[in-house]
Amino acid sequence: MTKRHAVVAGAGIGGLTAAIALHRRGWHVTVCERAPEPPTTGAGIGLAPNALRALDAIGVDAARAAGSAVPTTMGLRRAQGRWLTRAGTADMAARYGMAPIAVPRPAFTAALAATLPPETIRYGTAVTGVDDAAGRPIVRTGAGPDLPADLVVAADGIHSPLRRAYFPTHPGLHYIGETAWRTIVDAPDLRIPAMSETWGRGERFGVTPLSDGRFYLYATAVVPAGTRSADPRAELRQRFGSWHDPIPALLDRISRLDPADVLQNDLYDLAAPLPGLHHGRIAWLGDAAHAMAPNLGQGGCQAIEDAVVLADLLPAGDSSDSSDSADSWMSRGRGDGADGTDSVPAALAAYTAARRDRTDAVRVRARRMGRLGALRNPLVVAARDLAVRATPTRLALRGMDDLFNGFRLPR
Repeated sequence: MTKRHAVVAGAGIGGLTAAIALHRRGWHVTVCERAPEPPTTGAGIGLAPNALRALDAIGVDAARAAGSAVPTTMGLRRAQGRWLTRAGTADMAARYGMAPIAVPRPAFTAALAATLPPETIRYGTAVTGVDDAAGRPIVRTGAGPDLPADLVVAADGIHSPLRRAYFPTHPGLHYIGETAWRTIVDAPDLRIPAMSETWGRGERFGVTPLSDGRFYLYATAVVPAGTRSADPRAELRQRFGSWHDPIPALLDRISRLDPADVLQNDLYDLAAPLPGLHHGRIAWLGDAAHAMAPNLGQGGCQAIEDAVVLADLLPAGDSSDSSDSADSWMSRGRGDGADGTDSVPAALAAYTAARRDRTDAVRVRARRMGRLGALRNPLVVAARDLAVRATPTRLALRGMDDLFNGFRLPR
């Protein structure tokens, strides 16, 4: 029997997770990625318990696949070094069943890609359009023959061309008022055990230990969109060089990098929720569907959730797969309708219903958290810091319950 065919636009974390989940549901999958080759440089990504549960549902062990680090503590600090709040990861593991982990993004995407059959991913192949999205979609790429599909997964990023094409009246992206720098440095001798974010006045600096002695570093500052310096390394030292240890030592490591290895991006989120996360036989996920500020570390995590829920709601790629064990995740699915009709459109409507409210709530919450970190008035900053310090750790953790315990399969 011919398998259903899914074309995934984008080989980022969300697109690759969707490809793996659909492949394990019996679909034939083609991933089209505009970049000419897999990424070899980049930053890190934190995987919270909700994302780890979603990956576990499709048989992906992120820590084994890409290596991981579990810091001893996580928390917020002031620029002078005093902790505003912190929690032990052992306490988080006890509360959520597992602790967050941090992985290098290039290693993680490489591990996800290696899980797929050879020739699944086509690099240097951008999706330029989709014809007849409500019927049998034809995916245009401009890099070879057109691709007929039963499903198109739009995982084509924050500037999603497919989102703009199918939601032309949507207001698009909203600049949240900050730019961000990201990089990875090698510093095993520093032995920094904590994952921390330090808040100043309109500036933040984050430190995340990785498993191999390296550290994922990020910083933000409130500036007009498009602001750039001649040397990002000097810019970071000027802004953060007087902050608490070990930030100056980490800035020394940054100064040894090639300037091109310090990534800078202005921060945007989606100005308003999409009217739906699907149109015809196209489903949007990740940044293409609900771009959010990085303040909760949930952008990639929500993309992973999207991918797993989408695949779970869809029928199996080959109806013969339904003969598998009832305990097999691959055998789950509604299948075709009792009257023989294709259930893909109904599954995509269920996907919108399952994911739209959760992802938009996270988007709004991330924007609000960013506003706290971006405060600049010294009196308001002092009041903010006092309020954070006065919040008991148990209450701060309880406030994360809906995020970290929020993933569930809809059936």
